[in-house]
Amino acid sequence: MSLYWQEFLTIAVVHFLAVASPGPDFAIVLKQSLTRGRQFALLTSLGVGAGIGLHVTYSLLGIGLIIASNPEYIRGLSIIAAGYLAYLGWGGLTAKSSDGELVQVDAKASIAHQSKWRAFALGFVVNGLNIKATLFFVALFSVVVSVTTPLWVQASYGFYMMLATAAWFCLVSWLFTIKKYQQRLQNQRYLIERVMGVVLILLALRIIWQL
Repeated sequence: MSLYWQEFLTIAVVHFLAVASPGPDFAIVLKQSLTRGRQFALLTSLGVGAGIGLHVTYSLLGIGLIIASNPEYIRGLSIIAAGYLAYLGWGGLTAKSSDGELVQVDAKASIAHQSKWRAFALGFVVNGLNIKATLFFVALFSVVVSVTTPLWVQASYGFYMMLATAAWFCLVSWLFTIKKYQQRLQNQRYLIERVMGVVLILLALRIIWQL
């Protein structure tokens, strides 16, 4: 049992350092927070957490190891991920205001532009296509977790990382949607949409550059 606790603590520390580092997940949650508001940002955060479950599942099944050992798979997934991030970034760059005014964060018009399901799916897809997350989880379950660790214990590690990831990005969502900050950003939301679009496109270019 002590072995499992040692594994868990190692996983918890390594996972926190990884999830707290800036990347596509952080960028998309930040974008949702600043342009869509708390509710949509929280849903996207839950989607990111659910995406972790995808990585954990194929790591436990051994599929992740097959992907990680095949450069063609990695290249293909990277191109898809870069394309999706570029698509999201272009959407931000071409976003238009209505009659010179931005759509209010909690207004019904905002809901019309993005459904709750789409907000959740956005986080899930961005995380699910993150090839670095794929390699991270494969390495984590290959190096840190012992081959003698029961499958149910490994699954519990994965479940913890899902919850921890969702909790972290929910915290980020909450911090960036505090009312007094939202009021200050209200008149700058259109500009923020453009800036976050540039950030997402740069992340896409970075993925392509590293191929």
